[in-house]
Amino acid sequence: MRARTKARKRALDILFEAEARAEAPLEVLAARRETDDAPPVQEYAGKLVEGVATHLERIDQLIAEHAEGWSVDRMPAVDRGLLRIGVYELLWVDDVDDPVAITEAVELARTLSTDDSPRYVNGVLGQISDIAEHLRATL
Repeated sequence: MRARTKARKRALDILFEAEARAEAPLEVLAARRETDDAPPVQEYAGKLVEGVATHLERIDQLIAEHAEGWSVDRMPAVDRGLLRIGVYELLWVDDVDDPVAITEAVELARTLSTDDSPRYVNGVLGQISDIAEHLRATL
């Protein structure tokens, strides 16, 4: 598994844990960085968690606008986390190409979520990617 793929998975783990414990993602991130009892937090994983936490309201708004048939609250937690990371990478990370961000999210959905999740994650991120240039100009 490539370094950034591992970092995305670690960021997903932290976002998932924060949601399950009803804690702020940045608090969970800080706790994971301070402990030896959990896998290390790569720099890029920290960047993803921080970025998602910083832009969460706008990210969730975009997901809600492009998610057909599901509200953000009703999505499987893994899919919600992957979509949040994917949208963050699409709009705020300059050194990751849009197709790479989408492919990485889809591959993690394939291994970590439901049978329908890869297609769903691909569809939502694909729609956002189609307008990403316009969205970046408004950020």
